Amino acid sequence: MTDDLCDRALEFATKAHESINQRRKYTGEPYIVHPIAVAEIVKTVPHTPEMIAAAYLHDVVEDTAVTIEEIEAEFGKEVADLVGWLTDVSKPQDGNRRARKAIDREHSAKAPAEAQTIKLADLIDNTKAIKPHDPGFWKVYRREKHELLEVLTRGDRTLWQRAQESSREA
Repeated sequence: MTDDLCDRALEFATKAHESINQRRKYTGEPYIVHPIAVAEIVKTVPHTPEMIAAAYLHDVVEDTAVTIEEIEAEFGKEVADLVGWLTDVSKPQDGNRRARKAIDREHSAKAPAEAQTIKLADLIDNTKAIKPHDPGFWKVYRREKHELLEVLTRGDRTLWQRAQESSREA
């Protein structure tokens, strides 16, 4: 059953991202490579099948037409709750990027340990893409990441350390 949950989540996320032909910004790869990488990072620390499913699904609500209600109907409340914690809550009308990131950071600060662990994996994988490909944006992202790390105190300690170390200057 647990492998089935993860397999279904991967298939669902793949189809959702493909439905809008979403690609990774710097490489042009199909977007699903990012959720897969996040799930693989989460698998390196204590985790549950629901965490892996949520890792696959973590950008679906934010980036596609899929709703949190659809996630709950398909994968259950626990997965939907994790995805909800991983979905940005700010809206464009909330202000500039800095203001929106502050709102999203406050949301992440309240997240349970499992969601914060997935968020740490997300930061690690995003750093791998942004740092070498976009030095200008890296300066902005690095500051945002440090601010986020200050509130992701319930997430897995090993991943927190990896996220911190990946921000150091080369």
